[in-house]
Amino acid sequence: MNNTVTFIATGDSFITRRLPAGDKNFRGIAKIITKADFRLTNLEVTIHNKEAAPAAESGGTWAMAQPRVLKDLKRYGFNIISWANNHALDYLYEGLEHTKNNLEKHGFTHAGAGLNLSEAEEPKYLATKNGRIALIAVCSTFHSFNVAGEQRRDMKGRPGINPLRHDQIYLLPKDKINALSEIADLLGINNFYHYAVKQGRVDPLPDDMTHFGPQFLFKAGDKQGSITRPDPVDLDRILERIAEAKRLADYVVISFHGHEMKDNAPMIAADFIEIFARTCVDGGADAIIGHGPHVVRGIEIYKGKPIFYSLGNFIFQNETPSHLPQDFYENYGLGHYDTVADALDARSRNGAIGLASMPSVYESVLPFWKMTDGLLDELILYPLELGYHLPRYNRGWPKLSYNQDILQGLKDLSESYGTEITIENGIGRVKI
Repeated sequence: MNNTVTFIATGDSFITRRLPAGDKNFRGIAKIITKADFRLTNLEVTIHNKEAAPAAESGGTWAMAQPRVLKDLKRYGFNIISWANNHALDYLYEGLEHTKNNLEKHGFTHAGAGLNLSEAEEPKYLATKNGRIALIAVCSTFHSFNVAGEQRRDMKGRPGINPLRHDQIYLLPKDKINALSEIADLLGINNFYHYAVKQGRVDPLPDDMTHFGPQFLFKAGDKQGSITRPDPVDLDRILERIAEAKRLADYVVISFHGHEMKDNAPMIAADFIEIFARTCVDGGADAIIGHGPHVVRGIEIYKGKPIFYSLGNFIFQNETPSHLPQDFYENYGLGHYDTVADALDARSRNGAIGLASMPSVYESVLPFWKMTDGLLDELILYPLELGYHLPRYNRGWPKLSYNQDILQGLKDLSESYGTEITIENGIGRVKI
């Protein structure tokens, strides 16, 4: 292993426009990015020229951009892409395949989605002058049709993303569990479950547990709340890939895309995400790069390895897609003669609700770190802002920020993990 390898990573690049010519903000950020050996961003749009049909459901906005936007990601200096996320199949399998082909045409190493599960989950390797680095990309937020399927000798696999499923159990006192069961029986909410038990297709639940419809599982407990755990099959599968990559690279990086939060706090990751991240480090991963909730979450240094629970947005232009399918218009009571601008105004009520109304969505950080002999040696944090106050057609590009509240917020979020961040001269430094 080389003595020192440098890394930089961002959160989501939801890019739908070309970088303006002569943009001054771009230069300062590109200068920082190109200092690193490993330079990662998460691509949260499909890349094609409308060749693919839209899915019936999307990750929110049907995310699509022309292939030429990849030139701008190259200009920023990125050399590796993760794309296991909830938008990868917004335009179904054909959209995924076009995205894959366009990433390869532009020379990007990429991980997290593919034509079958083996391809989606496999580590991808980036050779740099200071070492070989593996990337494994994983997603926990998805529609069921987004999940890649394994190929068999007698059956093709299914295109999709590398999934991490999870289990969620809600805790209630026993008397409330009994009341919930009575309500379910009265309304017939669990009839399908009872029929499946009668047929022997599923085992009955213990007395201290009950379903409430197909999605909710309750268990008696002393406290009220919920617990989440990573799916053991997916977790073991990912750990096997980490073990493989560890034998073929100097460092292993995990990109993780997940929206799930703790209770009602979007800036705090769900329990299963924390369990997953630490288990990956225990299994040999050297860094965990989180994104997905469109806000920044805290940083943990676990066994000398950085865990970024969310880096927020790097580029966020979900208000300027060139086209949207009819499904999007119908969601807001609009018709064939309404425009993209009409649909976006309807969604946000002219900027009054949703992501467009949240300043925190347009604030993030850019981390640069060094690892020496497998352990974190230095971690610097550059605050970014994406132009919340600008018109929708201008905002969404990052620029280095002088707003110290961004770093202070990250410092506060990281304290619960025992991470100390000092702020000097406009940048943050993590105490190692």
